[in-house]
Amino acid sequence: MQKELDAYLRFGFLIHDVSRLRRIVVDRALKPLGITRSQWWVLAFLSRRDGMTQTALAADLDLTKVAIGGLVDRMEQAGFVERRADERDARARRVYLTDAGQTLVREIRKSVEAVESEILDALPSDELDAAAKTLVKLKRRLLDLVGGIADE
Repeated sequence: MQKELDAYLRFGFLIHDVSRLRRIVVDRALKPLGITRSQWWVLAFLSRRDGMTQTALAADLDLTKVAIGGLVDRMEQAGFVERRADERDARARRVYLTDAGQTLVREIRKSVEAVESEILDALPSDELDAAAKTLVKLKRRLLDLVGGIADE
């Protein structure tokens, strides 16, 4: 029983450590672009679903409305996003990428893809496929456990 528990604990710590170390490496790649990981996540979501409300962005990024408001404020001042009133709901504000924001997204993607390639080149393709399939299964299970939060 103790060996099983140790294996489970090691697995959780290993996932955490891999995620933490990946964040450090990606943060280093983003630093020359003058962007934080949080700002990158906002840009990434908007590049897939431009015109999201701040409330939807906050929910998707698991941030408070105040936190997302500050992020969007800084990104708007930098010229990467713009807020516009929602045509159907006067209380809501939608966030859109500007041309400069779209250009930055392309630059960031190149940097992150280079880092991902450097990280994943250490694995043969069959191991990478197996790891990806396992992580997808774990993610689905975790989504079930947290009550089916939308996975977008």
